[in-house]
Amino acid sequence: MSENIDYKKAAAYLKNHDNFHILIHQNPDGDAVGSGYALCFALRKMGKRANVMCSDDIPSKYAYITDNYTADKFSPDTIISTDIADTKLLGKKLSAFADYVELAIDHHATNTGFAKRLAIDPHASSACEIVYDIFKAGEIEIDELTATCIYTGMATDTGSFKFDCTTPRCHEIAAEIIRDFHVPTGRIGRILFDIKSEERLRLETKIINSMQTYLDGKCAIIYISLDDLDAFSASNEDVEGVANIPMQIKGVEVGVTIKEKKENQYKISMRSAETIDVAEICKKFDGGGHIRAAGCMMDGDIDQVRMKILSAVAAEMGIDLWLA
Repeated sequence: MSENIDYKKAAAYLKNHDNFHILIHQNPDGDAVGSGYALCFALRKMGKRANVMCSDDIPSKYAYITDNYTADKFSPDTIISTDIADTKLLGKKLSAFADYVELAIDHHATNTGFAKRLAIDPHASSACEIVYDIFKAGEIEIDELTATCIYTGMATDTGSFKFDCTTPRCHEIAAEIIRDFHVPTGRIGRILFDIKSEERLRLETKIINSMQTYLDGKCAIIYISLDDLDAFSASNEDVEGVANIPMQIKGVEVGVTIKEKKENQYKISMRSAETIDVAEICKKFDGGGHIRAAGCMMDGDIDQVRMKILSAVAAEMGIDLWLA
C-alpha cells in the first residue's frame, strides 16, 4: 500500500537513507534528466552515494549537466524514481527495479502509485519543481549545478514557460535560482530550444510536408517511420520535441505524433491547445500523462493506428468522425 508523504517527510527520508539509485524514464527529457541529476548531486553533496539510472542514453544536449557526473560503484540500499508515472516507463534495463521503488517523486496525475512512498503534486509544473521544494522543506543545500538541473526541467516541461502548467510558484522558483545561483538561462534556453542538428532540420522539412489535418482542421497528425530516420541519418535525440510541430498550425486543437519503434509498434505523443484532455485519450490505450501532453504505445499497421487515434480524438471532441 502506497503512502502519500509531504515534502518535509520526503526530505527526511533522503537524509535518513543511503546508497541511492535514482531511476528516470526511458527516452529521457529535460525534466527526467534535471530531476534525477539534481537529486543525485544534492545527495552527493550531503556525503551520500548516489547514481542516476536510465534504460536509454542521455541526449547529448544535456552534456552541460552530465559532463559533471561520473557513475559510482556500489550496491544500492534505496531506490527512488523521478518523473515516472508508471513502471512501464522504466524500460527493459531498469524493469527489475519496478517492485522496489521506495520513493516516487512525480507530477503526473496518472501516476499508478507503484512506489511505497509518493511525493506527488499534479499541479506542479515539473518533477524538478517538486524536487526543489523538497530541498527547501528539508533545508537541503544545493549549488549552481543542482540549480541548473532544476531550471532545465522546469524550462523543458513548461515549453520555455509558456504552457498552462506554468504557475506563479514555477516563476518564483526560477527567479530564486537565477538570483541565488546565477543559472545561465540564456545558454540553457539556446541549447534546449534553438539549436538543432542538420539531420533534425531536414527531418522536420519532411515531417511538415507530409503532415495531415483532420476533423475540420482541429487535429493534425505527423508520422515518423524508421525509414525516415535512416534516410536523414537522424537519431532518437533528433526527434525530441517534434510533438510540438502540429500545434503550430492555426486552428489545431490536438496534435498527434506517431513514431515507429519497430514493425507494427508505435509510440504516440499527443498535445492539446486549450480544451481537450489528451491524457484521457491516451488512457484508452493504456497510456497517460498530462491534460495538455500525454502519450501511449500502440500496435498494428499504420493505417489502423491512425484510425484508432482519430476515432478517439473525435469522440473526445464530440465530433462524428464520419461526418467530419
